Amino acid sequence: MIILGINAYHADSSAAIFVNGQLVAAIEEERFKRVKHWAGFPRLAIEFCLKEANISYEQVDYFAIGRDPKAKFFKKILYLATNPKGSFSVIKDRINNSRKVSSLDIELAKISGLTPAVFSEKIHQVEHHRSHLASAFFASSFQEAALLSIDGSGDFTTTMIGIGNGNDIKVLDSVDFPHSIGIFYTAFTQLLGFPHYGDEYKVMGMAPYGKPKYIDKLNDVVHLTKDGLFKLDLNYFRSGTQGVISYGEDNIPIVQSMYSDVMVKEFGEPRKKSEELTQYHKDLAASVQRLTEKVIFHILESLQKRTGLDNVCIAGGVAQNSVANGKIISNTSFKNVYIPSAGHDAGISIGAALYVQHQILKYPRQPAIKTAYTGSRFSNEEIKSALIEKNISFSEFEDAILFEKITECLIKGGVVGWFNGRAEFGPRALGGRSILADPRRNDAKEILNLKIKRRESFRPFAPSILKEYVSEYFELTDEVPFMEKVFFIKKEKRNEIPAVTHVDGTGRLQTVDKEISPRYYALIESFRKKTGIPILLNTSFNENEPIVNSPTEALDCYLRTNMDMLVLENIVVER
Repeated sequence: MIILGINAYHADSSAAIFVNGQLVAAIEEERFKRVKHWAGFPRLAIEFCLKEANISYEQVDYFAIGRDPKAKFFKKILYLATNPKGSFSVIKDRINNSRKVSSLDIELAKISGLTPAVFSEKIHQVEHHRSHLASAFFASSFQEAALLSIDGSGDFTTTMIGIGNGNDIKVLDSVDFPHSIGIFYTAFTQLLGFPHYGDEYKVMGMAPYGKPKYIDKLNDVVHLTKDGLFKLDLNYFRSGTQGVISYGEDNIPIVQSMYSDVMVKEFGEPRKKSEELTQYHKDLAASVQRLTEKVIFHILESLQKRTGLDNVCIAGGVAQNSVANGKIISNTSFKNVYIPSAGHDAGISIGAALYVQHQILKYPRQPAIKTAYTGSRFSNEEIKSALIEKNISFSEFEDAILFEKITECLIKGGVVGWFNGRAEFGPRALGGRSILADPRRNDAKEILNLKIKRRESFRPFAPSILKEYVSEYFELTDEVPFMEKVFFIKKEKRNEIPAVTHVDGTGRLQTVDKEISPRYYALIESFRKKTGIPILLNTSFNENEPIVNSPTEALDCYLRTNMDMLVLENIVVER
């Protein structure tokens, strides 16, 4: 049985393929298009997945798309009827987008050269949030778990809770658009001067520099409800019928300003790009983060009491809030949390496929998905050919010598571009496409931010740690394979690893497993043997672009920045 999952006509478009229950490949279209959050039809991602599985279009049994324009149809009509001041162009855009989703057979026919009839009976439309729930539950090791999907919006839902048992997901309740914690967070992200789609993580990174002084004021914006959910005071927000996210001909998502005049009056004028970040901005960021955590914990604690379960699976854009994720066990009654590597909308492709596979077809559950390495890969021979074509000098080393060489470079203060194995699925670099540095260096953050990443100075860098040593360095011990949680670093260890210790003493860790990431594990072990530190500073291999996908893109990034060494599998390029 072969199922191809698709996220199309929505931000972070992607594709994933399952063969006889096993995930074979998954990748975002942005890795090929080189445009962040690209939102069109993922033709290149689909073709990549088919090639990786050695499958033709005709051999695919089911195509699952993580959108269902029919979902909550009457609620959409009622909302439009009771909010008549909306923009005609916005409504027209949404209708056109829905038509694209509904004509998937025509799009597949175009790229395959086949007729639409080949595909029409094979297509399943899976509601956005059910896809999110499936991407977490059916990928987990849990036979039974409480479920939460929470994001900006999708198919007129912003939050969905449920329960998963074996091959079945049961939806318990949901929150309808425009009441959305994702929209709440986005509106304040814009007010703080970060207007682009996906900028919310900047507010999360800035929050530790402030104090949550404005919680009382924010309590007027978001109201917790007795049913374990929430409502917004919509006076603080721009009307949803005036548009939230639009997609132009270039398929780049553009977020409209979500705050209203009331929010500006209460919380201040939007910060301009040229204006400095004041302490007020940092305190407001801290308050927004704290209030978001409060809402998440309220939903989860109510869900735990309702289900009586120890396990919870979480997905959706808000599930990318790793600071909140790291506090779930301490602030709710849940004991185990699973969040997939692509909890955001790229994961919809995996989720839609899994929903069809298990919920609809009742195919037996498979072992948990513990790896994010599902993307592109290149052999040493392919890499050498690319370098020779560009007239770039290089050396080649066996692993043992290679790891020694990289370790020496890092110890001497060097920065290394590390291109290894298959690319990761999701927004985090996990040792497949990473930039590495010595976590002991006080100046590592400045070097990376000024010379390579060229990003805001308040944003932290992550520690990749051998999983056996987590208890030595972090106050909580857990497996965090996808860098999805932030934990406090033990006070006595913070001076040892200042480059990966945030201002509040935390770190967004990735636990590195020898069985899942053997070469990355071996490199960190080589560094540990030389320094006594089982950690490397890890940040994504990019410079204000999607994470590099090919050796050529890695080389281009290396050449235009001040990295000291580029490692492409066993091939080394040095200045």
